Amino acid sequence: MDRTFQVDLRGVVDLLSHHLYASPRVYVRELLQNAVDAISARRAAAGPGDPPVPARVRIDPPDVTGDGTLRVSDTGIGLTEDQVHQFLATIGRSSKRDDFGFARHDFLGQFGIGLLSCFLVADEIRVLTRAEGSPTVLWRGFADGRYSVAVAGEDRLQVGTTVTLVPRRDADQWLLRRTVVELATLYGSLLPVTVEVGDTTITGDGLPWRPGGDDRRQRLVAYCQEVFGFTPFDVVDLAVPEAGLTGVAFVLPTPANPAARAGHRVYLKRMLLAEGAEGVLPEWAFFARCVFDAGELRPTASREALYEDQLLESTREALGDQLRGWLVRLSTRDPRRLTEFLEIHHLGVKALAVHDDEMLRLVERWWPMETNTGRMTLADFRAQHGLVRYTVQVDEFRQIGAVAAAQGMPVVNAGYVYDAQLIERLPLVEPGALIERVEPSDLTTHFDALEPGLELAKRPFLARAQRAMDRLGCEVVLRAFDPAGLPAMYLVNRSAAFAAELRATRERVDEVWADVLDALARTDDEDRPQLVLNHRNPLVRRVSELADEDLVRLAVEGLYGQALLLGHHPLRPADAALLNSSFLGLLNKAVAHED
Repeated sequence: MDRTFQVDLRGVVDLLSHHLYASPRVYVRELLQNAVDAISARRAAAGPGDPPVPARVRIDPPDVTGDGTLRVSDTGIGLTEDQVHQFLATIGRSSKRDDFGFARHDFLGQFGIGLLSCFLVADEIRVLTRAEGSPTVLWRGFADGRYSVAVAGEDRLQVGTTVTLVPRRDADQWLLRRTVVELATLYGSLLPVTVEVGDTTITGDGLPWRPGGDDRRQRLVAYCQEVFGFTPFDVVDLAVPEAGLTGVAFVLPTPANPAARAGHRVYLKRMLLAEGAEGVLPEWAFFARCVFDAGELRPTASREALYEDQLLESTREALGDQLRGWLVRLSTRDPRRLTEFLEIHHLGVKALAVHDDEMLRLVERWWPMETNTGRMTLADFRAQHGLVRYTVQVDEFRQIGAVAAAQGMPVVNAGYVYDAQLIERLPLVEPGALIERVEPSDLTTHFDALEPGLELAKRPFLARAQRAMDRLGCEVVLRAFDPAGLPAMYLVNRSAAFAAELRATRERVDEVWADVLDALARTDDEDRPQLVLNHRNPLVRRVSELADEDLVRLAVEGLYGQALLLGHHPLRPADAALLNSSFLGLLNKAVAHED
């Protein structure tokens, strides 16, 4: 035997208030939505020779009705008695569906639960409605699930519907005039019908971004200040015909956090959907906040967000293309303005350029990067030096930048977000571009080796110096390089740095993990860090002539510590202890020499 589900209306209301709707305030939106849809249905049913359909929604708060209730009247299509039974007494059934005789997408409501949301603030809902050629019908619904339908004793003179809410004892504040005016303005100020709350008209002159008027930009700037609270860097018009979308994007005047979820103001058929909708623009476009109205995008069940489907995805891509097109136009029409924009929002543009060839060309031409020959764009760097040598870490650039410049070796600091990825993509869009990733240890190939005879004479010194550095796992090398005032450099490649990190971690873990890390940390001789002593430095030349083993050890340890500090390398506890002991040892030697 088939049976019908029994619905606990109080449980449904609790579900709506705690899980579907963010706040009871949505009841005003749902009442406006039903009224506007009823007007749309009446317009759709009108014949060519019929008089114009009046488009008016009036909300009378309790101070107007005088009996503590809130009343909403519309000039819509109204309902017959059969339709009242069919639509108002069945949860989930919408009078806007195709079986009502009209195209579903012509209406705001899609889920048939709008009237039910009024139970968030009301214990009783009365619907007085009249369709053309039918008597006036009164439907009364109660929060405990009861309802009644009857032909009204009082006749309604005009076609349309009046909804009356009898407030819950704890919800009176939601029906106050100031609250209703605020909510009606928030949700319905752009609606294409006249909306009044008492003697206050809510609706205005239409969409703020409508074309025309010499003061359009000023109006949009003022609108942005009102809605988002900032004066935009620029305003970009948006249009996606397949989504029925028109609107504007406001470019932020200050840097935005790429990780923050940007909120956008979205209207559907000119009813506010969300004040902080997410996922409307591509992730890289975090420098913009947009406002738009769309006729074809779908809302979620709560009508507080957009439904993620193929149309929304294609709309997101189209909006991204329009922002990208604005950037390209800016680069050709106003390069100075583009430079100002990039100084604020380079992260967003670089994020796009990682995947977009056109944006990569724009970044190459306009965004200046840090190099050891001054800040310049990649295009200028390639024009001056041909080969683009780059480091992938800021610390590496700091360690070798000045010395590399002294050797005539220009290097780009690609250690900032996206820079290395952009340089590595450059040959894909510029086939003639040459790039080379540089490690600090590569710098030694640009240093001058000593003459064979001199190198042979310095072998005893190098042996003593190497014995001093063996316990630190560091190779000592003697070379000649500029500037002569720099006595030593500490150079380490990535594999050696990784091995050092593993060894440091080994000291903090248990024996089992220590054996694993020890195996991973085994480093070939050629991967060891290097302490490169500069033979062009007068002090190094004097140190290299010392015969005292202990004095050589102290001097080399001191040069090692200085090289770490000058190269911005992190100091391990062992390094700090060595630096201290070498300083005290040299000081002791100096005092002993005086005695």
